[in-house]
Amino acid sequence: MRCIVTKQLMSGTHAIGEAAIQAGCTCYFGYPITPQNELPEYMSVRLAEVKNGVFIQAESELAAINMVLGASVAGARAMTSSSSPGISLKQEGISFLAGSELPAVIVNIVRGGPGLGNIAPAQSDYFQATRGGGHGDYRTPVFAPASVQEMADMTYAAFDVADKYRTPVMLLGDGMLGQLMEPVIIPKKKKILPERKYALTGAQGRPSRLIKSLILDTKEMEDHNWKLMRKYQRIALKETRYENYLMEDADMAVIAYGTSARIAKGAIKRLRQEDKNIKVGLIRPITLWPFPSEALQNAAKQTRDFFVFEMSAGQMVEDVRLALEGSRPIHFYGRPGGIVPTAAELARSIARHYYQSKRKQKR
Repeated sequence: MRCIVTKQLMSGTHAIGEAAIQAGCTCYFGYPITPQNELPEYMSVRLAEVKNGVFIQAESELAAINMVLGASVAGARAMTSSSSPGISLKQEGISFLAGSELPAVIVNIVRGGPGLGNIAPAQSDYFQATRGGGHGDYRTPVFAPASVQEMADMTYAAFDVADKYRTPVMLLGDGMLGQLMEPVIIPKKKKILPERKYALTGAQGRPSRLIKSLILDTKEMEDHNWKLMRKYQRIALKETRYENYLMEDADMAVIAYGTSARIAKGAIKRLRQEDKNIKVGLIRPITLWPFPSEALQNAAKQTRDFFVFEMSAGQMVEDVRLALEGSRPIHFYGRPGGIVPTAAELARSIARHYYQSKRKQKR
């Protein structure tokens, strides 16, 4: 008999929640903030149906992230979510998770900022997500889905990456992806989860264990930091993900992620249909950290120009500059504050820079 896989119509936030359940998440701790409120609402219902499931609406974002730390110490797969200002409040706890080498999944459904900003979709938390965000020498793997299906798949993968490397992992969406409804296939339920030999489960019949991030001896602290750096090098080597779209003949590469990448694909299709002389493709970072620098460097061997598009005043563009090290011209188009441009608007900007660059090449 053929197995028929049924797609479900789900919002991005609900897809994240269900994928987390199927990945073995038994603990969710959060605090309300728009536009991610549908996720804790969903988890409050679903975790009540899960064996040993725990849902707590914490008294604050600070409390929520520290509850995640406690659940992770005890060996549970734990998750929290918030939107921009709420994630800012969680940064100390995320740094503690990284310093203690504890796995967890943190979801940020980004809204316009800075400050309290607004509840419109934005990509202005890129720096916060990819630079660690909190205090100390650490990095956080960051997944950037561009569809509801990817929100489910990357949530599922995030738990595995978190456990594999004993590190917090972030899923960076935005208000549009969170509210968007699309057909999705939820990954199959995990039957076996990795054993957490470090978990504090009661020292009965085994030596005691200690998990901490307070290391007062400076030499010991330095050794711990170098250990973390070696781990982040392994993550960069093994977990970098990206997508190439129509790059085979492209002499200009558009770099965009998440919702921006969806818009960019529409703009690129439009341009190629309307003008056969425009050879534009897309490189979409799927992991924002580790950033796919090598993919850009390989593209630069045939591509003369790069065009960065973000729903921000310009943040990922800095990683593009670092990757290319001045070897190619880099153009930028951004819309901050929650503005979501159309594919037609973006196409006009790409075309303008494309032909300006061509004229310069002929001089």
